[in-house]
Amino acid sequence: MAEKVSEAGDSAVKPTALLVMGMAGSGKTTFVQRLTAELQMANIERPPYVLNLDPAVADLQYPANIDIRDTVNYKEVMTQYGLGPNGAIMTSLNLFSTKFDQVLSLIEKRSPDHDHVIFDTPGQIEVFTWSASGSIITETLASTIPTVILYVMDVAKCTSPVTFMSNMMYACSILYKTELPFVIVLNKSDIVNHAFAIEWMRDYETFIDAVNQEESYISNLSRSLSLVLDDFYCDLRAVGFSSVTGMGMTDLMEKITDARKEYFEEFLPELERKREKARQREEQRKAEDLQRLKDDLVRNSIGLALQLNSKLKSSVKEIKPSARDDPAKRAFGVQRSE
Repeated sequence: MAEKVSEAGDSAVKPTALLVMGMAGSGKTTFVQRLTAELQMANIERPPYVLNLDPAVADLQYPANIDIRDTVNYKEVMTQYGLGPNGAIMTSLNLFSTKFDQVLSLIEKRSPDHDHVIFDTPGQIEVFTWSASGSIITETLASTIPTVILYVMDVAKCTSPVTFMSNMMYACSILYKTELPFVIVLNKSDIVNHAFAIEWMRDYETFIDAVNQEESYISNLSRSLSLVLDDFYCDLRAVGFSSVTGMGMTDLMEKITDARKEYFEEFLPELERKREKARQREEQRKAEDLQRLKDDLVRNSIGLALQLNSKLKSSVKEIKPSARDDPAKRAFGVQRSE
């Protein structure tokens, strides 16, 4: 699973970062606990490196190598700044993101000993996905090591086509915001078989038939959205999974391997292209600044020359005939000398 990445002439084995996201109640933390246990049992000498980014979690069900709660006290943030629960989570993430370079240093130091780095994000998905700190963490991480988004869905709640479409909307928004390899984890498949969700994703007509059986007003919105979003999510990787039994672990690891390959084949070249474009913009900006400086110097030198010329002209008096050139005064002078 390890692949070699060459950046700036330095080849190093990079682990795969797994960013676990999902709506509240979808079972993200339980999923991370199961994923961590399965990966550790599969290779006890190379266990996953686990990070908890949820400052408000009360009981962490897995051992975390880095825990945001050790850095930021969620309740103190809420009290000190007079914030509510969501505002305190966002502020805690903002404070933590200012030290994220230290997190990357720790990951880089431990990367030879691990194949996977797992990030458990806050239950309030919008707090992480659409905040500045979430963007900083995601983009910085993706530019450093191969990164895959694992979007956890509660398949038991998606039996309604309206709820299913809401989850697909969120999945597509995260996919096109991060532009990272994406895997949908249909969690709680031990309660409800995930086959129907896969079929709705792949077969538009089957989903429309299910929507037509709904009599609510919002079903009309779901029908209209399906016309637009079908092309976006029909080819997404999706796998059924049970955080209780571990069912679907093999399929999940295959999807993660495919997503890692996509990172190197599609995301990384695009990232290099963006970096090159940014470098060219910076060079162009520097060249324009230098040209403006030269133009200013030329204008200033011309202005100084004109001022100097004006001063020189004012210091030179008008030329008038000398008294010595007056015949009368010259004659008078001659008489007095006689």
